[in-house]
Amino acid sequence: MLSAGLPPGAVPKLERPGPLRERVYEALLELITTRALRPGQHLVESELAGHLGVSRQPVREALQRLNTEGWVDLRPAQGAFVHEPTEGEADQLLSVRTLLEAEAARLAAVNSDAAGIAVLEELCAKGEQAVADDDVDLAVATNAAFHAKVMELAGNVVLSELAGQVDRRVRWYYTPVARRRGTQSWIEHRSLIAAIASRDEQRATEIMRAHTEHTRKTYHQRNGE
Repeated sequence: MLSAGLPPGAVPKLERPGPLRERVYEALLELITTRALRPGQHLVESELAGHLGVSRQPVREALQRLNTEGWVDLRPAQGAFVHEPTEGEADQLLSVRTLLEAEAARLAAVNSDAAGIAVLEELCAKGEQAVADDDVDLAVATNAAFHAKVMELAGNVVLSELAGQVDRRVRWYYTPVARRRGTQSWIEHRSLIAAIASRDEQRATEIMRAHTEHTRKTYHQRNGE
């Protein structure tokens, strides 16, 4: 049952004003991305509508859109289910992420300033504290913010747009391995900050490539322990 998969208070009621259809879509996508709604979980329209405080119609429309985008599977005579990503899907996306992030790190080493470096330092400290507190949700969100900041410092609009297209799926794949990556991930972030601050393009590229590859490999090894 859906109600068993979402803790009380996890989903706020949506306010009526504004584009309700879009807000329901965003709410469901966020729940899927953070794995509050788990891969393979059956999505019952009436239960989702009850959690979100809306009618079934915007939920139905959101599920159809999510199906088109590959987040949800609509099965005849069975209903909607959260998509279960294959190893191949994850590998392809995380490999593309490595290419984008490595180039972003190189450009950040060229274009970053003291203010940008300071933000990276703040995010890294926040991520380290989240790991120490075993706050996986905060660690995942801060990790995403850190990588988004590196992308921003790169200063390439096209690169940023491409990264934005895969960002949510990266978070989806990162969430189940965040605890295993733990402290080591933020050690790698510290090394990356140092390379960017020293404007060492090659070193920044190498660190980011290795960092994202570690995440990719950890994802594939997640069921091995």
